Amino acid sequence: MLNDYWPLAQLTLSTKHLELRVPNDDELSVLAQVAASGVHEPGEHPFLTPWTDLPPRERALHVLQQHWSRRGMWCAEDWALEMGVFRGDQPVGMVTLKARNFSVLREVKTESWLGLEFHRQGIGTEARTALLSLAFEGLGAVAALTEVFQDNVGSQGVSRKLGYLHDGISRDVLAGRAVVSDRLRLDVSDWVPTDPAYLVVTGLAKALPFFDA
Repeated sequence: MLNDYWPLAQLTLSTKHLELRVPNDDELSVLAQVAASGVHEPGEHPFLTPWTDLPPRERALHVLQQHWSRRGMWCAEDWALEMGVFRGDQPVGMVTLKARNFSVLREVKTESWLGLEFHRQGIGTEARTALLSLAFEGLGAVAALTEVFQDNVGSQGVSRKLGYLHDGISRDVLAGRAVVSDRLRLDVSDWVPTDPAYLVVTGLAKALPFFDA
């Protein structure tokens, strides 16, 4: 019955090493525990919203509540698709594809976090590639945008590897100080389509109306 009303629950992206899927509540709880165990080295501040500075239990609760909130607030004009990232049966983190006024702008943004123990293993690049394939090849996006702190070497590296180009900067306030992010942009004309042998998308046809695609 849930699948009839909420087909996003069946949307899955399967890559060579990973599976990205919309988590059920049991899976979400396990992903939240990954976040509680840490998503970056002490002293780092990779996110403008400093949720990773919270104590472990509150950090996990943030993951739960944000997912429920985004699911509850979903509409075709303003959506955020949060997917759990799994390597086999092992939960490793979450990625998000989001957009506003997608039917007009055809632009998406991405977010992600991985458990600290899963950094520097190529997981972030493989997961982002799957998301971008969904955006460009499944939903008809014309551009993908992201904003990354200039000292966030890992995320900067993933973006550059995938072909994002510099598109200006933005300045914000974090913990009472000014921080600078690079705005990065990847146009569909620069996107290299993913080999179907390395990505299988299931459940998209029924979910398309939810994206206004």
